Amino acid sequence: MKKMKSCDFTIRVRYQETDQMGIVYYSNYFVYFEMGRIELLRNLGISYSQLEKENIFLAVVDAQCKYRSPARFDDLLVVNTCISKLKYTRVEFCYKIRHIDEEKLIAEGSTMLACLDANRKPLIIPDKVVKAIDSHNSPPVTDLV
Repeated sequence: MKKMKSCDFTIRVRYQETDQMGIVYYSNYFVYFEMGRIELLRNLGISYSQLEKENIFLAVVDAQCKYRSPARFDDLLVVNTCISKLKYTRVEFCYKIRHIDEEKLIAEGSTMLACLDANRKPLIIPDKVVKAIDSHNSPPVTDLV
């Protein structure tokens, strides 16, 4: 699988993100994934808010997470995000979450996003987005077959 240069995003676990056992509640990992995804796109020069102003929307159509080890309140985590696939109307992101000074995985996952127009119909990913993504890859992740 082709992968792009990854982007790291650091987050400190907040108290409200934990459950009664003091462990990060499982759904919060998807919030961390989203934060990593937005940061990666920002680093590529792609603004989510600007895309939406242009009636280009990225909707999650599939989300997966494997939980490896618990994270707790006040832990400092690193969310590593990359783009693993880029098709005509879809883009797949992959994520790995670790404690800041450890190699052991806390969680890993992926999300597939569909590009949609203002009527929520599939839209071919705009050239400017494809070029921004591929300009930071070696080799490119574009797979338009």
